[in-house]
Amino acid sequence: MGALEYGGYFGVGILIGILAAMFGLGGGFLIVPTLNFLGVEIHHAVGTSSAAVVFTSLSSAIAYHRQRRIHYKAGLLLASTAVPGAYMGAWATSYISLSQLKVIFGLVLLLVSIKIYRKKSVEPQEVRLEEVELDYRIIPVGGFIAGIASGLLGIGGGAINVPFLTAMGLPIHYAVATSSFAIIFTATSGALKHYAMGNVEVKWLLLLVPGLIIGAQLGAKIAKRTKASSLGKAFAVVLALLAVRMVLKGLGFAVP
Repeated sequence: MGALEYGGYFGVGILIGILAAMFGLGGGFLIVPTLNFLGVEIHHAVGTSSAAVVFTSLSSAIAYHRQRRIHYKAGLLLASTAVPGAYMGAWATSYISLSQLKVIFGLVLLLVSIKIYRKKSVEPQEVRLEEVELDYRIIPVGGFIAGIASGLLGIGGGAINVPFLTAMGLPIHYAVATSSFAIIFTATSGALKHYAMGNVEVKWLLLLVPGLIIGAQLGAKIAKRTKASSLGKAFAVVLALLAVRMVLKGLGFAVP
């Protein structure tokens, strides 16, 4: 492999890492179609993506830890139920019509994205993290739903985590950071399962991970300098794109 080709993969990794860290989404929504486009069989693309997201979310979480923007209790509560939820979602794929479910869930995410876009955002400096009041009894419910959606529909938990946490009253910057932290656990669980099944392509993992790690550090820095209103609107746009993609796939259109 030439230096130019490797540089291309490195650049792709950086771009995905930036977007993943900025929005707390892990990056699987970009890694899977990228690998599939490069010729990796879809099951191996999903497995390799699960492993890659571990590094992306870990790098993001380290950066956000330095910024003191992770709500660790909320993140651990999300992860505690997301992992069993993901296994339940994966099990349910054999019994549920995924095409119809993708359309319904995609439309719900689209409505959520519109609500986030219109929502008034709070700047992180306007509220101290320890002063944010959350209902810790409800957070595990959100984590379980995120896990089921992840296992059932193949979407990252961040698509649920971030809107859920903001609805609970956590400012967007803290929600993104906390989601990145929570995804470490769900991604690791999925990656171990895929590795045991032989779905992880180590070659592609080694090509993408360096860029993903650096990109995640850059994405966290960009998010820190972005106003809450702009970050919230940008997240809403990305979520809407994910929702439209899900609806189209549910309707049978060939989308990456």
